[in-house]
Amino acid sequence: MSAKIENLEHSMAKMTVEVSAEDFGKAIVKAYNKNKKNIQLPGFRKGKAPLVMIERIYGPEVFYEDAANYCINDTYPAEADASGLEITSQPVFDVVQMEKGKEFIYTAEFAVCPEVKLGSYHAIEVKKIDVSVSDEDVEKELKSEQEKNSRLVEVTDRPVEDGDTVKLDYAGTIDGVAFDGGTAEDQSLVIGSASFIPGFEEQLIGVSIGEDKDVEVTFPEDYHAKELAGKAAVFACHVKGIQKKELPELDDEFAGDAGFDTLDEYKEDLRKKVAERKEAEKKQAYENEAVDKLIEASEMDIADAMISFQAEQIFEDYARQLQSQGIPVDMFLNYQGMNKEKFLEQVRPEAERRVKTRLCLEELAKAENIEISEEKLSEELDKMAEQYKMKREDLEMAMGDYAKEQLKKDMEVQEAITFLVDNSVEVE
Repeated sequence: MSAKIENLEHSMAKMTVEVSAEDFGKAIVKAYNKNKKNIQLPGFRKGKAPLVMIERIYGPEVFYEDAANYCINDTYPAEADASGLEITSQPVFDVVQMEKGKEFIYTAEFAVCPEVKLGSYHAIEVKKIDVSVSDEDVEKELKSEQEKNSRLVEVTDRPVEDGDTVKLDYAGTIDGVAFDGGTAEDQSLVIGSASFIPGFEEQLIGVSIGEDKDVEVTFPEDYHAKELAGKAAVFACHVKGIQKKELPELDDEFAGDAGFDTLDEYKEDLRKKVAERKEAEKKQAYENEAVDKLIEASEMDIADAMISFQAEQIFEDYARQLQSQGIPVDMFLNYQGMNKEKFLEQVRPEAERRVKTRLCLEELAKAENIEISEEKLSEELDKMAEQYKMKREDLEMAMGDYAKEQLKKDMEVQEAITFLVDNSVEVE
């Protein structure tokens, strides 16, 4: 077996691999053994026909596809590793020669990590952000806490008002015909929340408990259910109950429920929390701006395949997140009027930014000799073990060497971000 590498344009490479005729022959036998149980020839029991007879009747290429897959799977991973290249996309395979008694030859094209020419990264200018906390900020935070502690009380002496929570039944029709998803009972709806079709909620204002109301609306042109988009509908509504929000008084008793002796003490605690949040937001904003300007000042020739691979990673992460909530990704995308292809197209700009960010920061880490010591890595692993409530040795066994190395690289990238921001300059 032999392999050679050819560098292509735009950070792509092609590997040509030759598998000996003997090994290709062994792969054909392996493919035969896998499939023979499904083959029956006249004069032979099912699964007992010899290879030579099957090839005579169906042609020598009958097992080529499986044999090719065996050869590629058995050789590509090792050859890719031996190449020393940092491969950054899934390979695209192409068979060059496939004939019994001859070498099996195939190619694999893939993206490789491009050369990065860093722009100037010292004294990058970032827009100064004011993190001072005003009394108005504190009052806004206090109001938010008040809203969180509100309760709903029944209303019986008036009709629906803006802000009320209404309990209702409704049945929707289009041209007098009911449609899927247009009927519900005991539905809870906050008037003014804009959670229903535009114009629906406003028409319930003034309706009393026990009254009926025909609500006329038009579905938006971009409505997720395409069969309803742009169509006029009538919802026969019956109001069954009204609740209004009741807020607690902002006094020492309210502060006491939050664990403070007085309202003033509570406000001081909220001031500290707002200050911490603003500092965190400032840090994130500075990091984003500094990284964006580093990317803008740097040069790199990124393969489309590398960006596509990153977009696939974003999709897989998204699918896993939905799956953890018991939601199939295909069903969710369909509800949003999308499919996987549209999703990948939509996230492509984000995928490109992630790729450029990683490349620039890894290059910055190299330029500034940023390395994570074994001691720091060990501390991080201890934190992770505590977080996942695992023994350190069990965590490391579950991660494996590759994941540990990736963790180390992630930590170096974070250190590079810190270096970049520490060396930036605030401007008005």
